Amino acid sequence: MSVLGAIVTPHPPLIVPAVGRGQENEIAATTAAMEKAATFVTDLAPETLVVVSPHATVYADYFHVSPGKGAQGDFGHFGALNIKVSAVYDETFAAGLSALCEEQGFAAGTLGERDARLDHGTMIPLYFITRKITGRAPRVVRIGISGLPPEDHYRLGMLIRQTAEALHRKVVIVASGDLSHKLKADGPYGLAPEGKVYDERVMGALGRGAFGELLDFGEGFCSAAAECGHRSFLVMAGCFDGVQVKATKLSYEGPFGVGYGVCTFLTGKADSSRRFLDALKETVKRHVAESQKHEDAYVKLARQSFTAWTRKRERISVPAGLPGEMLKRQAGVFVSLHKGGQLRGCIGTISPTQDSIAEEIIQNAISACAQDPRFSPVRQDELSEIECSVDVLGEAEDIGSMLELDAQRYGVIVQNGMKRGLLLPALEGVDTVEEQIAIARRKAGIPAGAPVTLQRFEVVRHH
Repeated sequence: MSVLGAIVTPHPPLIVPAVGRGQENEIAATTAAMEKAATFVTDLAPETLVVVSPHATVYADYFHVSPGKGAQGDFGHFGALNIKVSAVYDETFAAGLSALCEEQGFAAGTLGERDARLDHGTMIPLYFITRKITGRAPRVVRIGISGLPPEDHYRLGMLIRQTAEALHRKVVIVASGDLSHKLKADGPYGLAPEGKVYDERVMGALGRGAFGELLDFGEGFCSAAAECGHRSFLVMAGCFDGVQVKATKLSYEGPFGVGYGVCTFLTGKADSSRRFLDALKETVKRHVAESQKHEDAYVKLARQSFTAWTRKRERISVPAGLPGEMLKRQAGVFVSLHKGGQLRGCIGTISPTQDSIAEEIIQNAISACAQDPRFSPVRQDELSEIECSVDVLGEAEDIGSMLELDAQRYGVIVQNGMKRGLLLPALEGVDTVEEQIAIARRKAGIPAGAPVTLQRFEVVRHH
């Protein structure tokens, strides 16, 4: 196999002595583990290092692969301008990966370079690895994470391995990322109960090579834990899809309130039981198929609409046999699509734009699957994994203050001049009125301090 192995590595700048100025001694176990991980890499003698960093160029809907012949960076931002790290890029690999992604309609490539300099998430593992090299240094492919779903990060890893095999490259993956940033009340980011739980879970999964568990953390939980490396770990995991690994946990520390974990992974033989993305998809498909048996007329109509549009670019007509309210009443409607528990598209109307609720659902279901600017259009191969809900909005009423709101019962509309933002009620992770208003402001582009008028509305949610 072309992917020889991988390492998971943190990237605290203070681990570099010129930056730490003595503080590095407080993470001596991490330093020792980084040295071992670097030796592990060089002993494998890779031709190419694929470094996945959360601090490289990041886009919400695209994986960026650094273009060009190479790059350099320094630790000037951390008070050590004289410490420099450079990388010669594997241009052939970057081009091959980009071409494969384009061929498969996967959002990754070399477009959109914003800062050619190496980031510290890339430099720190390279700092340790390059000091161990005695012969020719391996070339580097630098890749940023994205805001795309976890399974897309895993799939990117699969495409990386496919590229390595097509080019007959000996590759080692470097998954750069710290763990939770919320381990201590007196740490720089404070304390969250999810922090310790996240670190225990992720180090357990990595230490056992149980990569399927990485797909089951939930973005809300990861966000609450304030981790930065999970998506890097998922890309690495995808490189070993269907393959056994020998996983070794080298160290874990968190003395400054941020978790640092170091692990190595040696490639083993093929193992069809470790096709974790396929297993996840089958689980989701079974769940969606079961839930479809209980969908009411509102959700069934939305599903018919976005399915027909995705498959044939066809807008369906209003079918016969719908409840009278759907045909006779007008209302604003939101159609929300989820995949694997993550939002996949959501578009709605505050007030009616069509002649009936049924037509409103048909139109907004098309928009949710194809026109939500936060997501790429839903693909045909995703349809069996999509869950749907329909919110029918009641009439909005003016209110005098946020005291008249309830984040579970009422949706909110905020307005400042021509700017208007809406947020539905009873959304996962939105527990307070303050959070509800803040999100609605951001959606409308209204600054935090600007005055707003408030309206509230109730919804009937159909699953």
